Amino acid sequence: MAGSATASAVEAPWMTGVDGRADAGPRVAALDRSALTTGAADQVAALIARATGSSCGLVHFVDGDRLVLYGGHGLRSLREEYADIPIARTLGGLVVEADAEVAVEDLTADERVPGTSPIRRHGVRGAYLGRPIRDEQGAILGVCCAVATRPRTWTAEDRAAVAEAAQVGTLLITEQLARHEVDRQRRFLDAVLDSLHDGVTACDANGRIVLVNSRMQALWGAARIPGELDDGNAIPGLTDGHGDPVRPDDISLYRALRGERVRDHELVLSRRGSRTRYYVVDATPIVGPDGRTVGAVQAVQDVTRRKRAERFRTCQLNVITALAEAPSVEAAGPRILEAIVSTLGWTHAELWLVDESAGVVRPAARWSIPGWDARIEIPGELPYGTGLAGRAWLAGKPLWIRDVGLPQSLISPATAEGSQLHAALAIPVRHGLETVAVLTVFADTPEGPDDELVALMSGLAAHIGQFVERRMVEDLQRQLTRTKNEYLALIGHELRTPLTSIGAYTELLREADEKTLVQDGPAMLEVIDRNTTQLRHIISELLELSALDTGHASVQLAPLDLAELVREAVAATRTAVADEPLTIEADLPEHLVLPGDRRRLRQVVDNLLGNAVKYSPDGGRVAVTLRADGRAAELSVSDTGIGVAPEEREKMFAGLYRTSRARDRAIPGSGLGLTLSRAVVQRHHGSIQLTGHDGPGTTVLVRLPLDER
Repeated sequence: MAGSATASAVEAPWMTGVDGRADAGPRVAALDRSALTTGAADQVAALIARATGSSCGLVHFVDGDRLVLYGGHGLRSLREEYADIPIARTLGGLVVEADAEVAVEDLTADERVPGTSPIRRHGVRGAYLGRPIRDEQGAILGVCCAVATRPRTWTAEDRAAVAEAAQVGTLLITEQLARHEVDRQRRFLDAVLDSLHDGVTACDANGRIVLVNSRMQALWGAARIPGELDDGNAIPGLTDGHGDPVRPDDISLYRALRGERVRDHELVLSRRGSRTRYYVVDATPIVGPDGRTVGAVQAVQDVTRRKRAERFRTCQLNVITALAEAPSVEAAGPRILEAIVSTLGWTHAELWLVDESAGVVRPAARWSIPGWDARIEIPGELPYGTGLAGRAWLAGKPLWIRDVGLPQSLISPATAEGSQLHAALAIPVRHGLETVAVLTVFADTPEGPDDELVALMSGLAAHIGQFVERRMVEDLQRQLTRTKNEYLALIGHELRTPLTSIGAYTELLREADEKTLVQDGPAMLEVIDRNTTQLRHIISELLELSALDTGHASVQLAPLDLAELVREAVAATRTAVADEPLTIEADLPEHLVLPGDRRRLRQVVDNLLGNAVKYSPDGGRVAVTLRADGRAAELSVSDTGIGVAPEEREKMFAGLYRTSRARDRAIPGSGLGLTLSRAVVQRHHGSIQLTGHDGPGTTVLVRLPLDER
């Protein structure tokens, strides 16, 4: 076994390292160090040592131009010397280069032992028996060897033992490589599965869950992931697309395990305290080589955003339809709220209308899901900045409350507890820069802010605001048309009649003789003067109304005592009707100060009192009441006269309109008084209206803000 030829062969290219060329030596398989682990290799090395009666057994694998210790026995303190050594000029390198067994009976005398070998460097005496470890294709994976502490002759049994150890090493390394490859592929698979947007779950043939990717874990959330399909945690809160609870046998993965291929199975997950989620599931059986089902896998896609977008579109369509078919926002309110509650999954909704003059919001509509039996108390009004609706009006932007049951939630504790409501959202409805209404919606679970939902609700509020603006434009168009007609009627009657009288009496005066002028002249001049005064009054009111409407007439706001102003107007009216069978009663506070234009507000009060007197030709009672109502002053003037039909009440403020009862009784008037009064009140940010009245007569209600706007 000793010979210079072999030694010189080893000295040729191999002693400088493996260069990978096909003609440079034996074929060596490339190994990844991370693929091999020790433990079992140490046992193989121990078997080699025992089977050959040697003091040491070693198992190396080839890593490029290095020999890396895979398993060792009997090395003791020299283990580090053999852990990672160059393959060149080593006994292991001889085995690799020779591609065959290498047996050295005396390490100190055999010339094949390289001088750089750790054995030679440490002066190890004894013998060496090494054999290559190959893979299934015959390429060299490594070297296993036995080292004796004294020279010896290796027997056939020794050689057979090392050869068998090399075969065991082949099996061991092959198995480790296979495990490493399986682990590597599994890691790749896990990475791919974890990168998916779908949740993936797999089970074995017995229904045990064996794979859950990170997305599926996120879908389960805080719930415990079931260990098997029979686990009750697999289906809590699950319903199908029709709302029916999902039974264990209906689970997509279970159906696939029974051999069914499931496609687009819709599921809905509803849990208290969290938003409803929507899923689409595909599931398929896993079939083994023998055609038997060895498991099943399912992919779960979260389609909540898509479903939500569909519901949003449906909700918008329903709201637009409700607005298109309603004559007013009050009439459309219930249908709007029903669309919002039913399509967006809320529990309760309210629509509040802003009363700018009174500084309050009042409920115009409400809607709750059918069967909701909780006690939801809604106040008759909320002052500016108070409550959820009032605070949204003040803020002028959406307000989201996670739970109305928490302190400082803008909802009274009693209402929050009795209503069983939690999350709340308030959206101002704007007309231009002014808030005209507030939309509030409530859920039965606490929820954090949802930007998409806020954006949708803001869009719905914009539709409502556009509806209000469109209705105002349409009302204005109708009013303009009616005003044009009424102006023509005014020209034809209210102006032509006094002009006719003036012209007629002027002609009579011109043609009268001296005696007639002396006898009838003063009466004729009085008629001319009276009609001239009437014309002047009508023209003055028209000019005043036009100036107020166009903003050319200034309204000077300053603190004034409205109670004193009304008291003076009542006293003046009592003096004017002292000889008539009419009683004027006043219920006034001592003082009520607000910002206003004294001259113009006195004009309003005089108009109201004048109308009450004029439309009570047969006597009766006029009642004047002034009081503070919240952040507004409320003035009402009632009479027991001829009254106004309900369908004509709003027309009274259109300008130049006279009721049929006034026309039938030939009661004089231009129909401009209430129109002018409304213009003045609106410039004070107030409101004026004819309200219901018990018995005969009319009540006019004026509301003016107590605070400057």
